[in-house]
Amino acid sequence: MEHQDDGHVGSLKQHDSAEEPGSPPLACEHLGCPQQETAMMRRSDNYLPVPGEEKSLDVDFVNTKARNESIPMKNLYADDGSPLYSRLGPYFSDGRRRVDYVLAYHIQKPSSTRRRSSKFGENNFIRRLRRSLSMRSSRAPLQPKEDPEIAAQKQRTDYHEDDKRFRREEFEENLLETGLELEKDEGSKIPGIGFLKIHAPWNVLCREAEFMKLKMPTKKVYDVKQGSNLVEKIRLFIHKVTAPLHPKVDANRPQSVKSLSHPFSREKQHLFDLSDRDKFFDSKTRSSIVYEVLKRTRCTRAKYSMGITSLLANGVYTSAYPLHDGDIEGVNAEPNDRKLLYEEWASYSVFYKYQPIGLIRKYFGEKVGLYFAWLGVYTQMLIPAAIVGVIVFLYGCATVDDNIPSMEICDPRNNITMCPLCDRACSYWKLVTACGTARASHLFDNPATVFFSIFMALWAVLFMEHWKRRQMRLNYVWDLTGFGEEEEDHNRAEYEFRVMQKTMRQEHSTPKGEKVKLTCTDRMPAYLTTVVMMGFMITVTFAIVFGVILYRISIRAALHMSTYPAARSNIRATVKTTAAIINLIIIIVLDEIYAAIARWLTTLEVPKTDKSFEERLIFKTFILKFVNAFTPIVYLAFFRGRLVGRPGNYLYVVGSYRMEECAHAGCLMELCIQLCITMLGKQLIQNNLFEIGIPKLKKLLRRRKSDLDSKQEEELNKTLQRHEKDHILGPFVGLSPEYMEMIIQFGMVTLFVASFPLAPLFALLNNIIEIRLDAKKFVMELRRPIAAKAKDIGIWYNLLRGLSKVAVIVNAFVISFTSDFIPRLVYQYMYSPDGTMHGFVNHTLSYFNVTDFQKGTDPLQPMHLGYKVDMCRYKDYREPPWSSTPYELSKEFWAVLAARLAFVIVFQNVVMLMSDFVDWLIPDIPKDISLQMHKEKILMVELFMKEEQGKRLAARDNQNWDNCTSLSSANKSPPQPRSRPISQANCS
Repeated sequence: MEHQDDGHVGSLKQHDSAEEPGSPPLACEHLGCPQQETAMMRRSDNYLPVPGEEKSLDVDFVNTKARNESIPMKNLYADDGSPLYSRLGPYFSDGRRRVDYVLAYHIQKPSSTRRRSSKFGENNFIRRLRRSLSMRSSRAPLQPKEDPEIAAQKQRTDYHEDDKRFRREEFEENLLETGLELEKDEGSKIPGIGFLKIHAPWNVLCREAEFMKLKMPTKKVYDVKQGSNLVEKIRLFIHKVTAPLHPKVDANRPQSVKSLSHPFSREKQHLFDLSDRDKFFDSKTRSSIVYEVLKRTRCTRAKYSMGITSLLANGVYTSAYPLHDGDIEGVNAEPNDRKLLYEEWASYSVFYKYQPIGLIRKYFGEKVGLYFAWLGVYTQMLIPAAIVGVIVFLYGCATVDDNIPSMEICDPRNNITMCPLCDRACSYWKLVTACGTARASHLFDNPATVFFSIFMALWAVLFMEHWKRRQMRLNYVWDLTGFGEEEEDHNRAEYEFRVMQKTMRQEHSTPKGEKVKLTCTDRMPAYLTTVVMMGFMITVTFAIVFGVILYRISIRAALHMSTYPAARSNIRATVKTTAAIINLIIIIVLDEIYAAIARWLTTLEVPKTDKSFEERLIFKTFILKFVNAFTPIVYLAFFRGRLVGRPGNYLYVVGSYRMEECAHAGCLMELCIQLCITMLGKQLIQNNLFEIGIPKLKKLLRRRKSDLDSKQEEELNKTLQRHEKDHILGPFVGLSPEYMEMIIQFGMVTLFVASFPLAPLFALLNNIIEIRLDAKKFVMELRRPIAAKAKDIGIWYNLLRGLSKVAVIVNAFVISFTSDFIPRLVYQYMYSPDGTMHGFVNHTLSYFNVTDFQKGTDPLQPMHLGYKVDMCRYKDYREPPWSSTPYELSKEFWAVLAARLAFVIVFQNVVMLMSDFVDWLIPDIPKDISLQMHKEKILMVELFMKEEQGKRLAARDNQNWDNCTSLSSANKSPPQPRSRPISQANCS
C-alpha cells in the first residue's frame, strides 16, 4: 500500500512541475491512462521554439509544426529570461531529459536563412557573393533569370520535400501517441540537417520493457559459488595469476554476488530495485526500447504503410542512431563508459590486456559483445598454435643439414643433368642448381608437419568447444539463458514496397481478408539471376587464375631468353614472387567487387526480414570470397605438376603454352610463398591499412571541402552538441565484414597449415592489432550501434565448424600428394637397400633419351652445359627408354599412389575420430554454470512462493482488521444476544 501511495504523489509532482527527470509514474501505469503518456506535448500547451532555430522561417510553416518543434516553456528559461540549463551532453534543451534516440533529416531553408547556416561564417558568404558577381559580369549576353526546366525541377523537388515533411509530421504525431517525448532542432551548426530528439519517459520504458520481456535484475541476490573440481580450480588459479592483465573496469571483475533476473512486469515492480530510476534502464536498454517503438510505429498517409525502415529507405529521414555517452578527450569530458572503453580497451598501449567484455556488452549490446568475446577466445587459442608452429619451423631449420635428399641434390659429385623446363628457350640444367630450393622446402616439408597437421585439427575442435563453453558462461552472466529467437522480426522496407506493388496489381483479383505476400514464383527471376551471376563470378575467378598461370609460363620463357645475367640467375624466385603478388592484388580488388555484387543479388531477392537478408548475404559473400582467396592456393597444392605429361609428350594449353612443372623438391615451397604473401598482404593491406587509411582519407577530404582550418574546426567541434557530433561519425554497417575477414583468416590457418606452420603466428600478431583497431573504430569513428540481443554468433559458428572439418581432408591431401612425405616413406621401407634415405633422389628421377623430343621442342642451345647431352632426367615414376614399355608408368608409381590414398583414408578417419572423442569428452555447458542455473530456478520459485505467501498473509491481516473494526463498532452499539463470544486476541 505504501508503494502505491508514493506513486500517486509522484504523479502529482509530474503534473505540477517539469523538473522531474522521469515521466508519468506508476499510478498511471496501473490505471491505464494513456492521456498522461502524451502530457508533455499537447496542442493546448504553451510551447517555445528550441533556442538556435532560425527566426525568419515562414509563419505558416512554424505554426503548423509548433507543437512538434518545441518543448514546454517553463523547462527552458528562468524568470529573467536566461536559460536554466546549457548542457552539451545527450539531453533535451531543458538539460534534464535524456536523448534516447535521434532521427536526422534534410531541411530546405529560404535563401535568407540558408546563407547563414550553409557555411560557418559571414566571410564565406561575402566571398561567394563576389565570385558570383564576377562570373555574371563576365557573361555576355546576360542569361535569363531562370531556366523553365530548372524551375520545374525545383518545383518537383519542393513537392517531394513537402511530401517528406508531411510524412514526418504524421510519423511524429504517431510517436507522440505512443508516449514518447520529442524535440526538434533545425538550427544546428550542420547546414541542411534537422534533428528530431526522442526521449522515452519512465512509463513508456516500463510498458515496452514488459512487452519486450526484458530481463531486469531483482532485489534478490545470491552468492555465486565457484566450482570445486580440478578444472575450475585451475581456471581460478590462472585468473589470479593473470590479474595484472585484466582491465581496471568494475564490470569485468568476477562477481561473487549475482542478482536474480526476471522479465520486467509493472505489476511486480516491488521485486525490482527502483531506488534510482535514471539508472535502472541504462542508455543501451533505453535506445533499444525506443528503436522497438520506432519499428512498430507506422505512417499510413502514403499509399502503403511505412515504418522507420521504409522512411529511412525513402529519404524521409536520412539517419537514425542512439547517442554515445559523452566525449573521450577534452577538459570537459565527464567520466562515462565510452571514455572508460577508450582508456582500457581502444588504446594500443593496453594491447597486452584482456578485453573488458562486460563493459563492451553494457555499452554496445550482446551482439557486439559476443563478437569481441569470440575474437578474444580465437586470439587466445592462437597462442599455443603459434608456439607449436614456431617449434615445427625451428625443427626444420635444425635438421636441414641432416636431410639426406637435400644433401644429395646439393652434392655436385652426382652430376645429374635435368631435362629443359620449357620448349626451345630453355636448355638442360644441373640438379645442383636447385640446392637452395630443396633446403628451403625441408623447412616446411618434414615429419614434424604431419604432427602439426594432426595437432591443428585437434586444435580447431578444442577452439570450438572452448568457445561453446565460454558462450554458455556469457549467456549465464548476461541473463540470456531464457532468450530465444521468437521475438518478432519486422519486415524490411523493400519487402513492404514489393508487397504494396503486388497488392495494387492484384487489387481486384485477390479475395478480401487474404494476406498478400511474395512467393517463390515472384522471386524466381531474382533466384535465376543469383545462380547465373554466382556461376559467372566463380568462372571469372578461375579464368583469372588461369591467366596468372599463363603469365608464369610466358615470363619464365622470357627470362630464359634474356641476355641479362641477373635476370637469368633467379628465374624461379622472380616468377614465384611476382605471380603471388599479382594474385594478391587480384584477390583484394575482386573482394571489394564481390562484396558489392553479393549485396546487389541479395537485394534482388527481397528477403522478408533483416535476419534473412543477413544470412543470405553472408552465404553469398562467403562463397565468392572463399573461392577468390583459395583458388590460386588450391591450384598450387593439387593441380600444378599433375597435368604436365612427360618429355617428348607434354600437355599444351592455348596453343603452345606448356603446362608448368613443380620444382624437384615439390610444389610445397611455392604453396608456402603464395600462402605467406596472400595472408600477410590481406592482413596488412585489406584489413589494417584500409581500416586505418580510408577513415583518415574521408576525414581529410571533409576537411578540404570545409573552409575551416584545424584550429577553427576544433573550436567548432567543442560547441557542437552530442547529436551533432555523432552525426559526423560514420554509420554502423554491421559485424559481417569483421566476421568475414576472421573466417577467411581461420581458413588460412587451418586448411593448408601443413605447408605453412607459421600461419598461426602471423594470425596472432594480426589479431592483437585487429582487436584494438576494431575497438578504436567502434568507440571513436562509428555511431553507436543499436544494442541487439543474441545468444550466439549465429551462422558464423556453422561456417567455422564446416571449415574445421574440411581442414582435416585438405591437410591429408596436402601431406599425401603435395609433399614428398609418402614417397620418402615408401622408398625407405620398400626400395632402400639399407633402410635409409640414401639413393632417394635417384629413385624419383626417370630417364629420357633426347632423340625422342618432338620436332620443334628441343633446346636451341643443347651445348649450354659445355658438353653434348644424350640422356636427361625428369621427376616421375616411368619406365626407362630401354625397357620394353618405354615411358610408361612404373610399378613404383602405383605403389606410391596406393600408399598416398591409404594415408588419406587413415589420417582422415583417425583425426575425425579423435576430434569427435574430444567433442564428446568436453561438455558444452560448464558444470558450475549448470549448477548455478539450476540454483537460479530454485531461488526464483522460492521468491514467487514467498510473494504469494505474503499476499495471502496480507489478505488475512486485512480480513482480521475488518473483523476488528466491525467488533469495535459492535461494542459501541447496544449489546445483542449471541450464541458464542467473538475473540479479540487478533485485534490487540
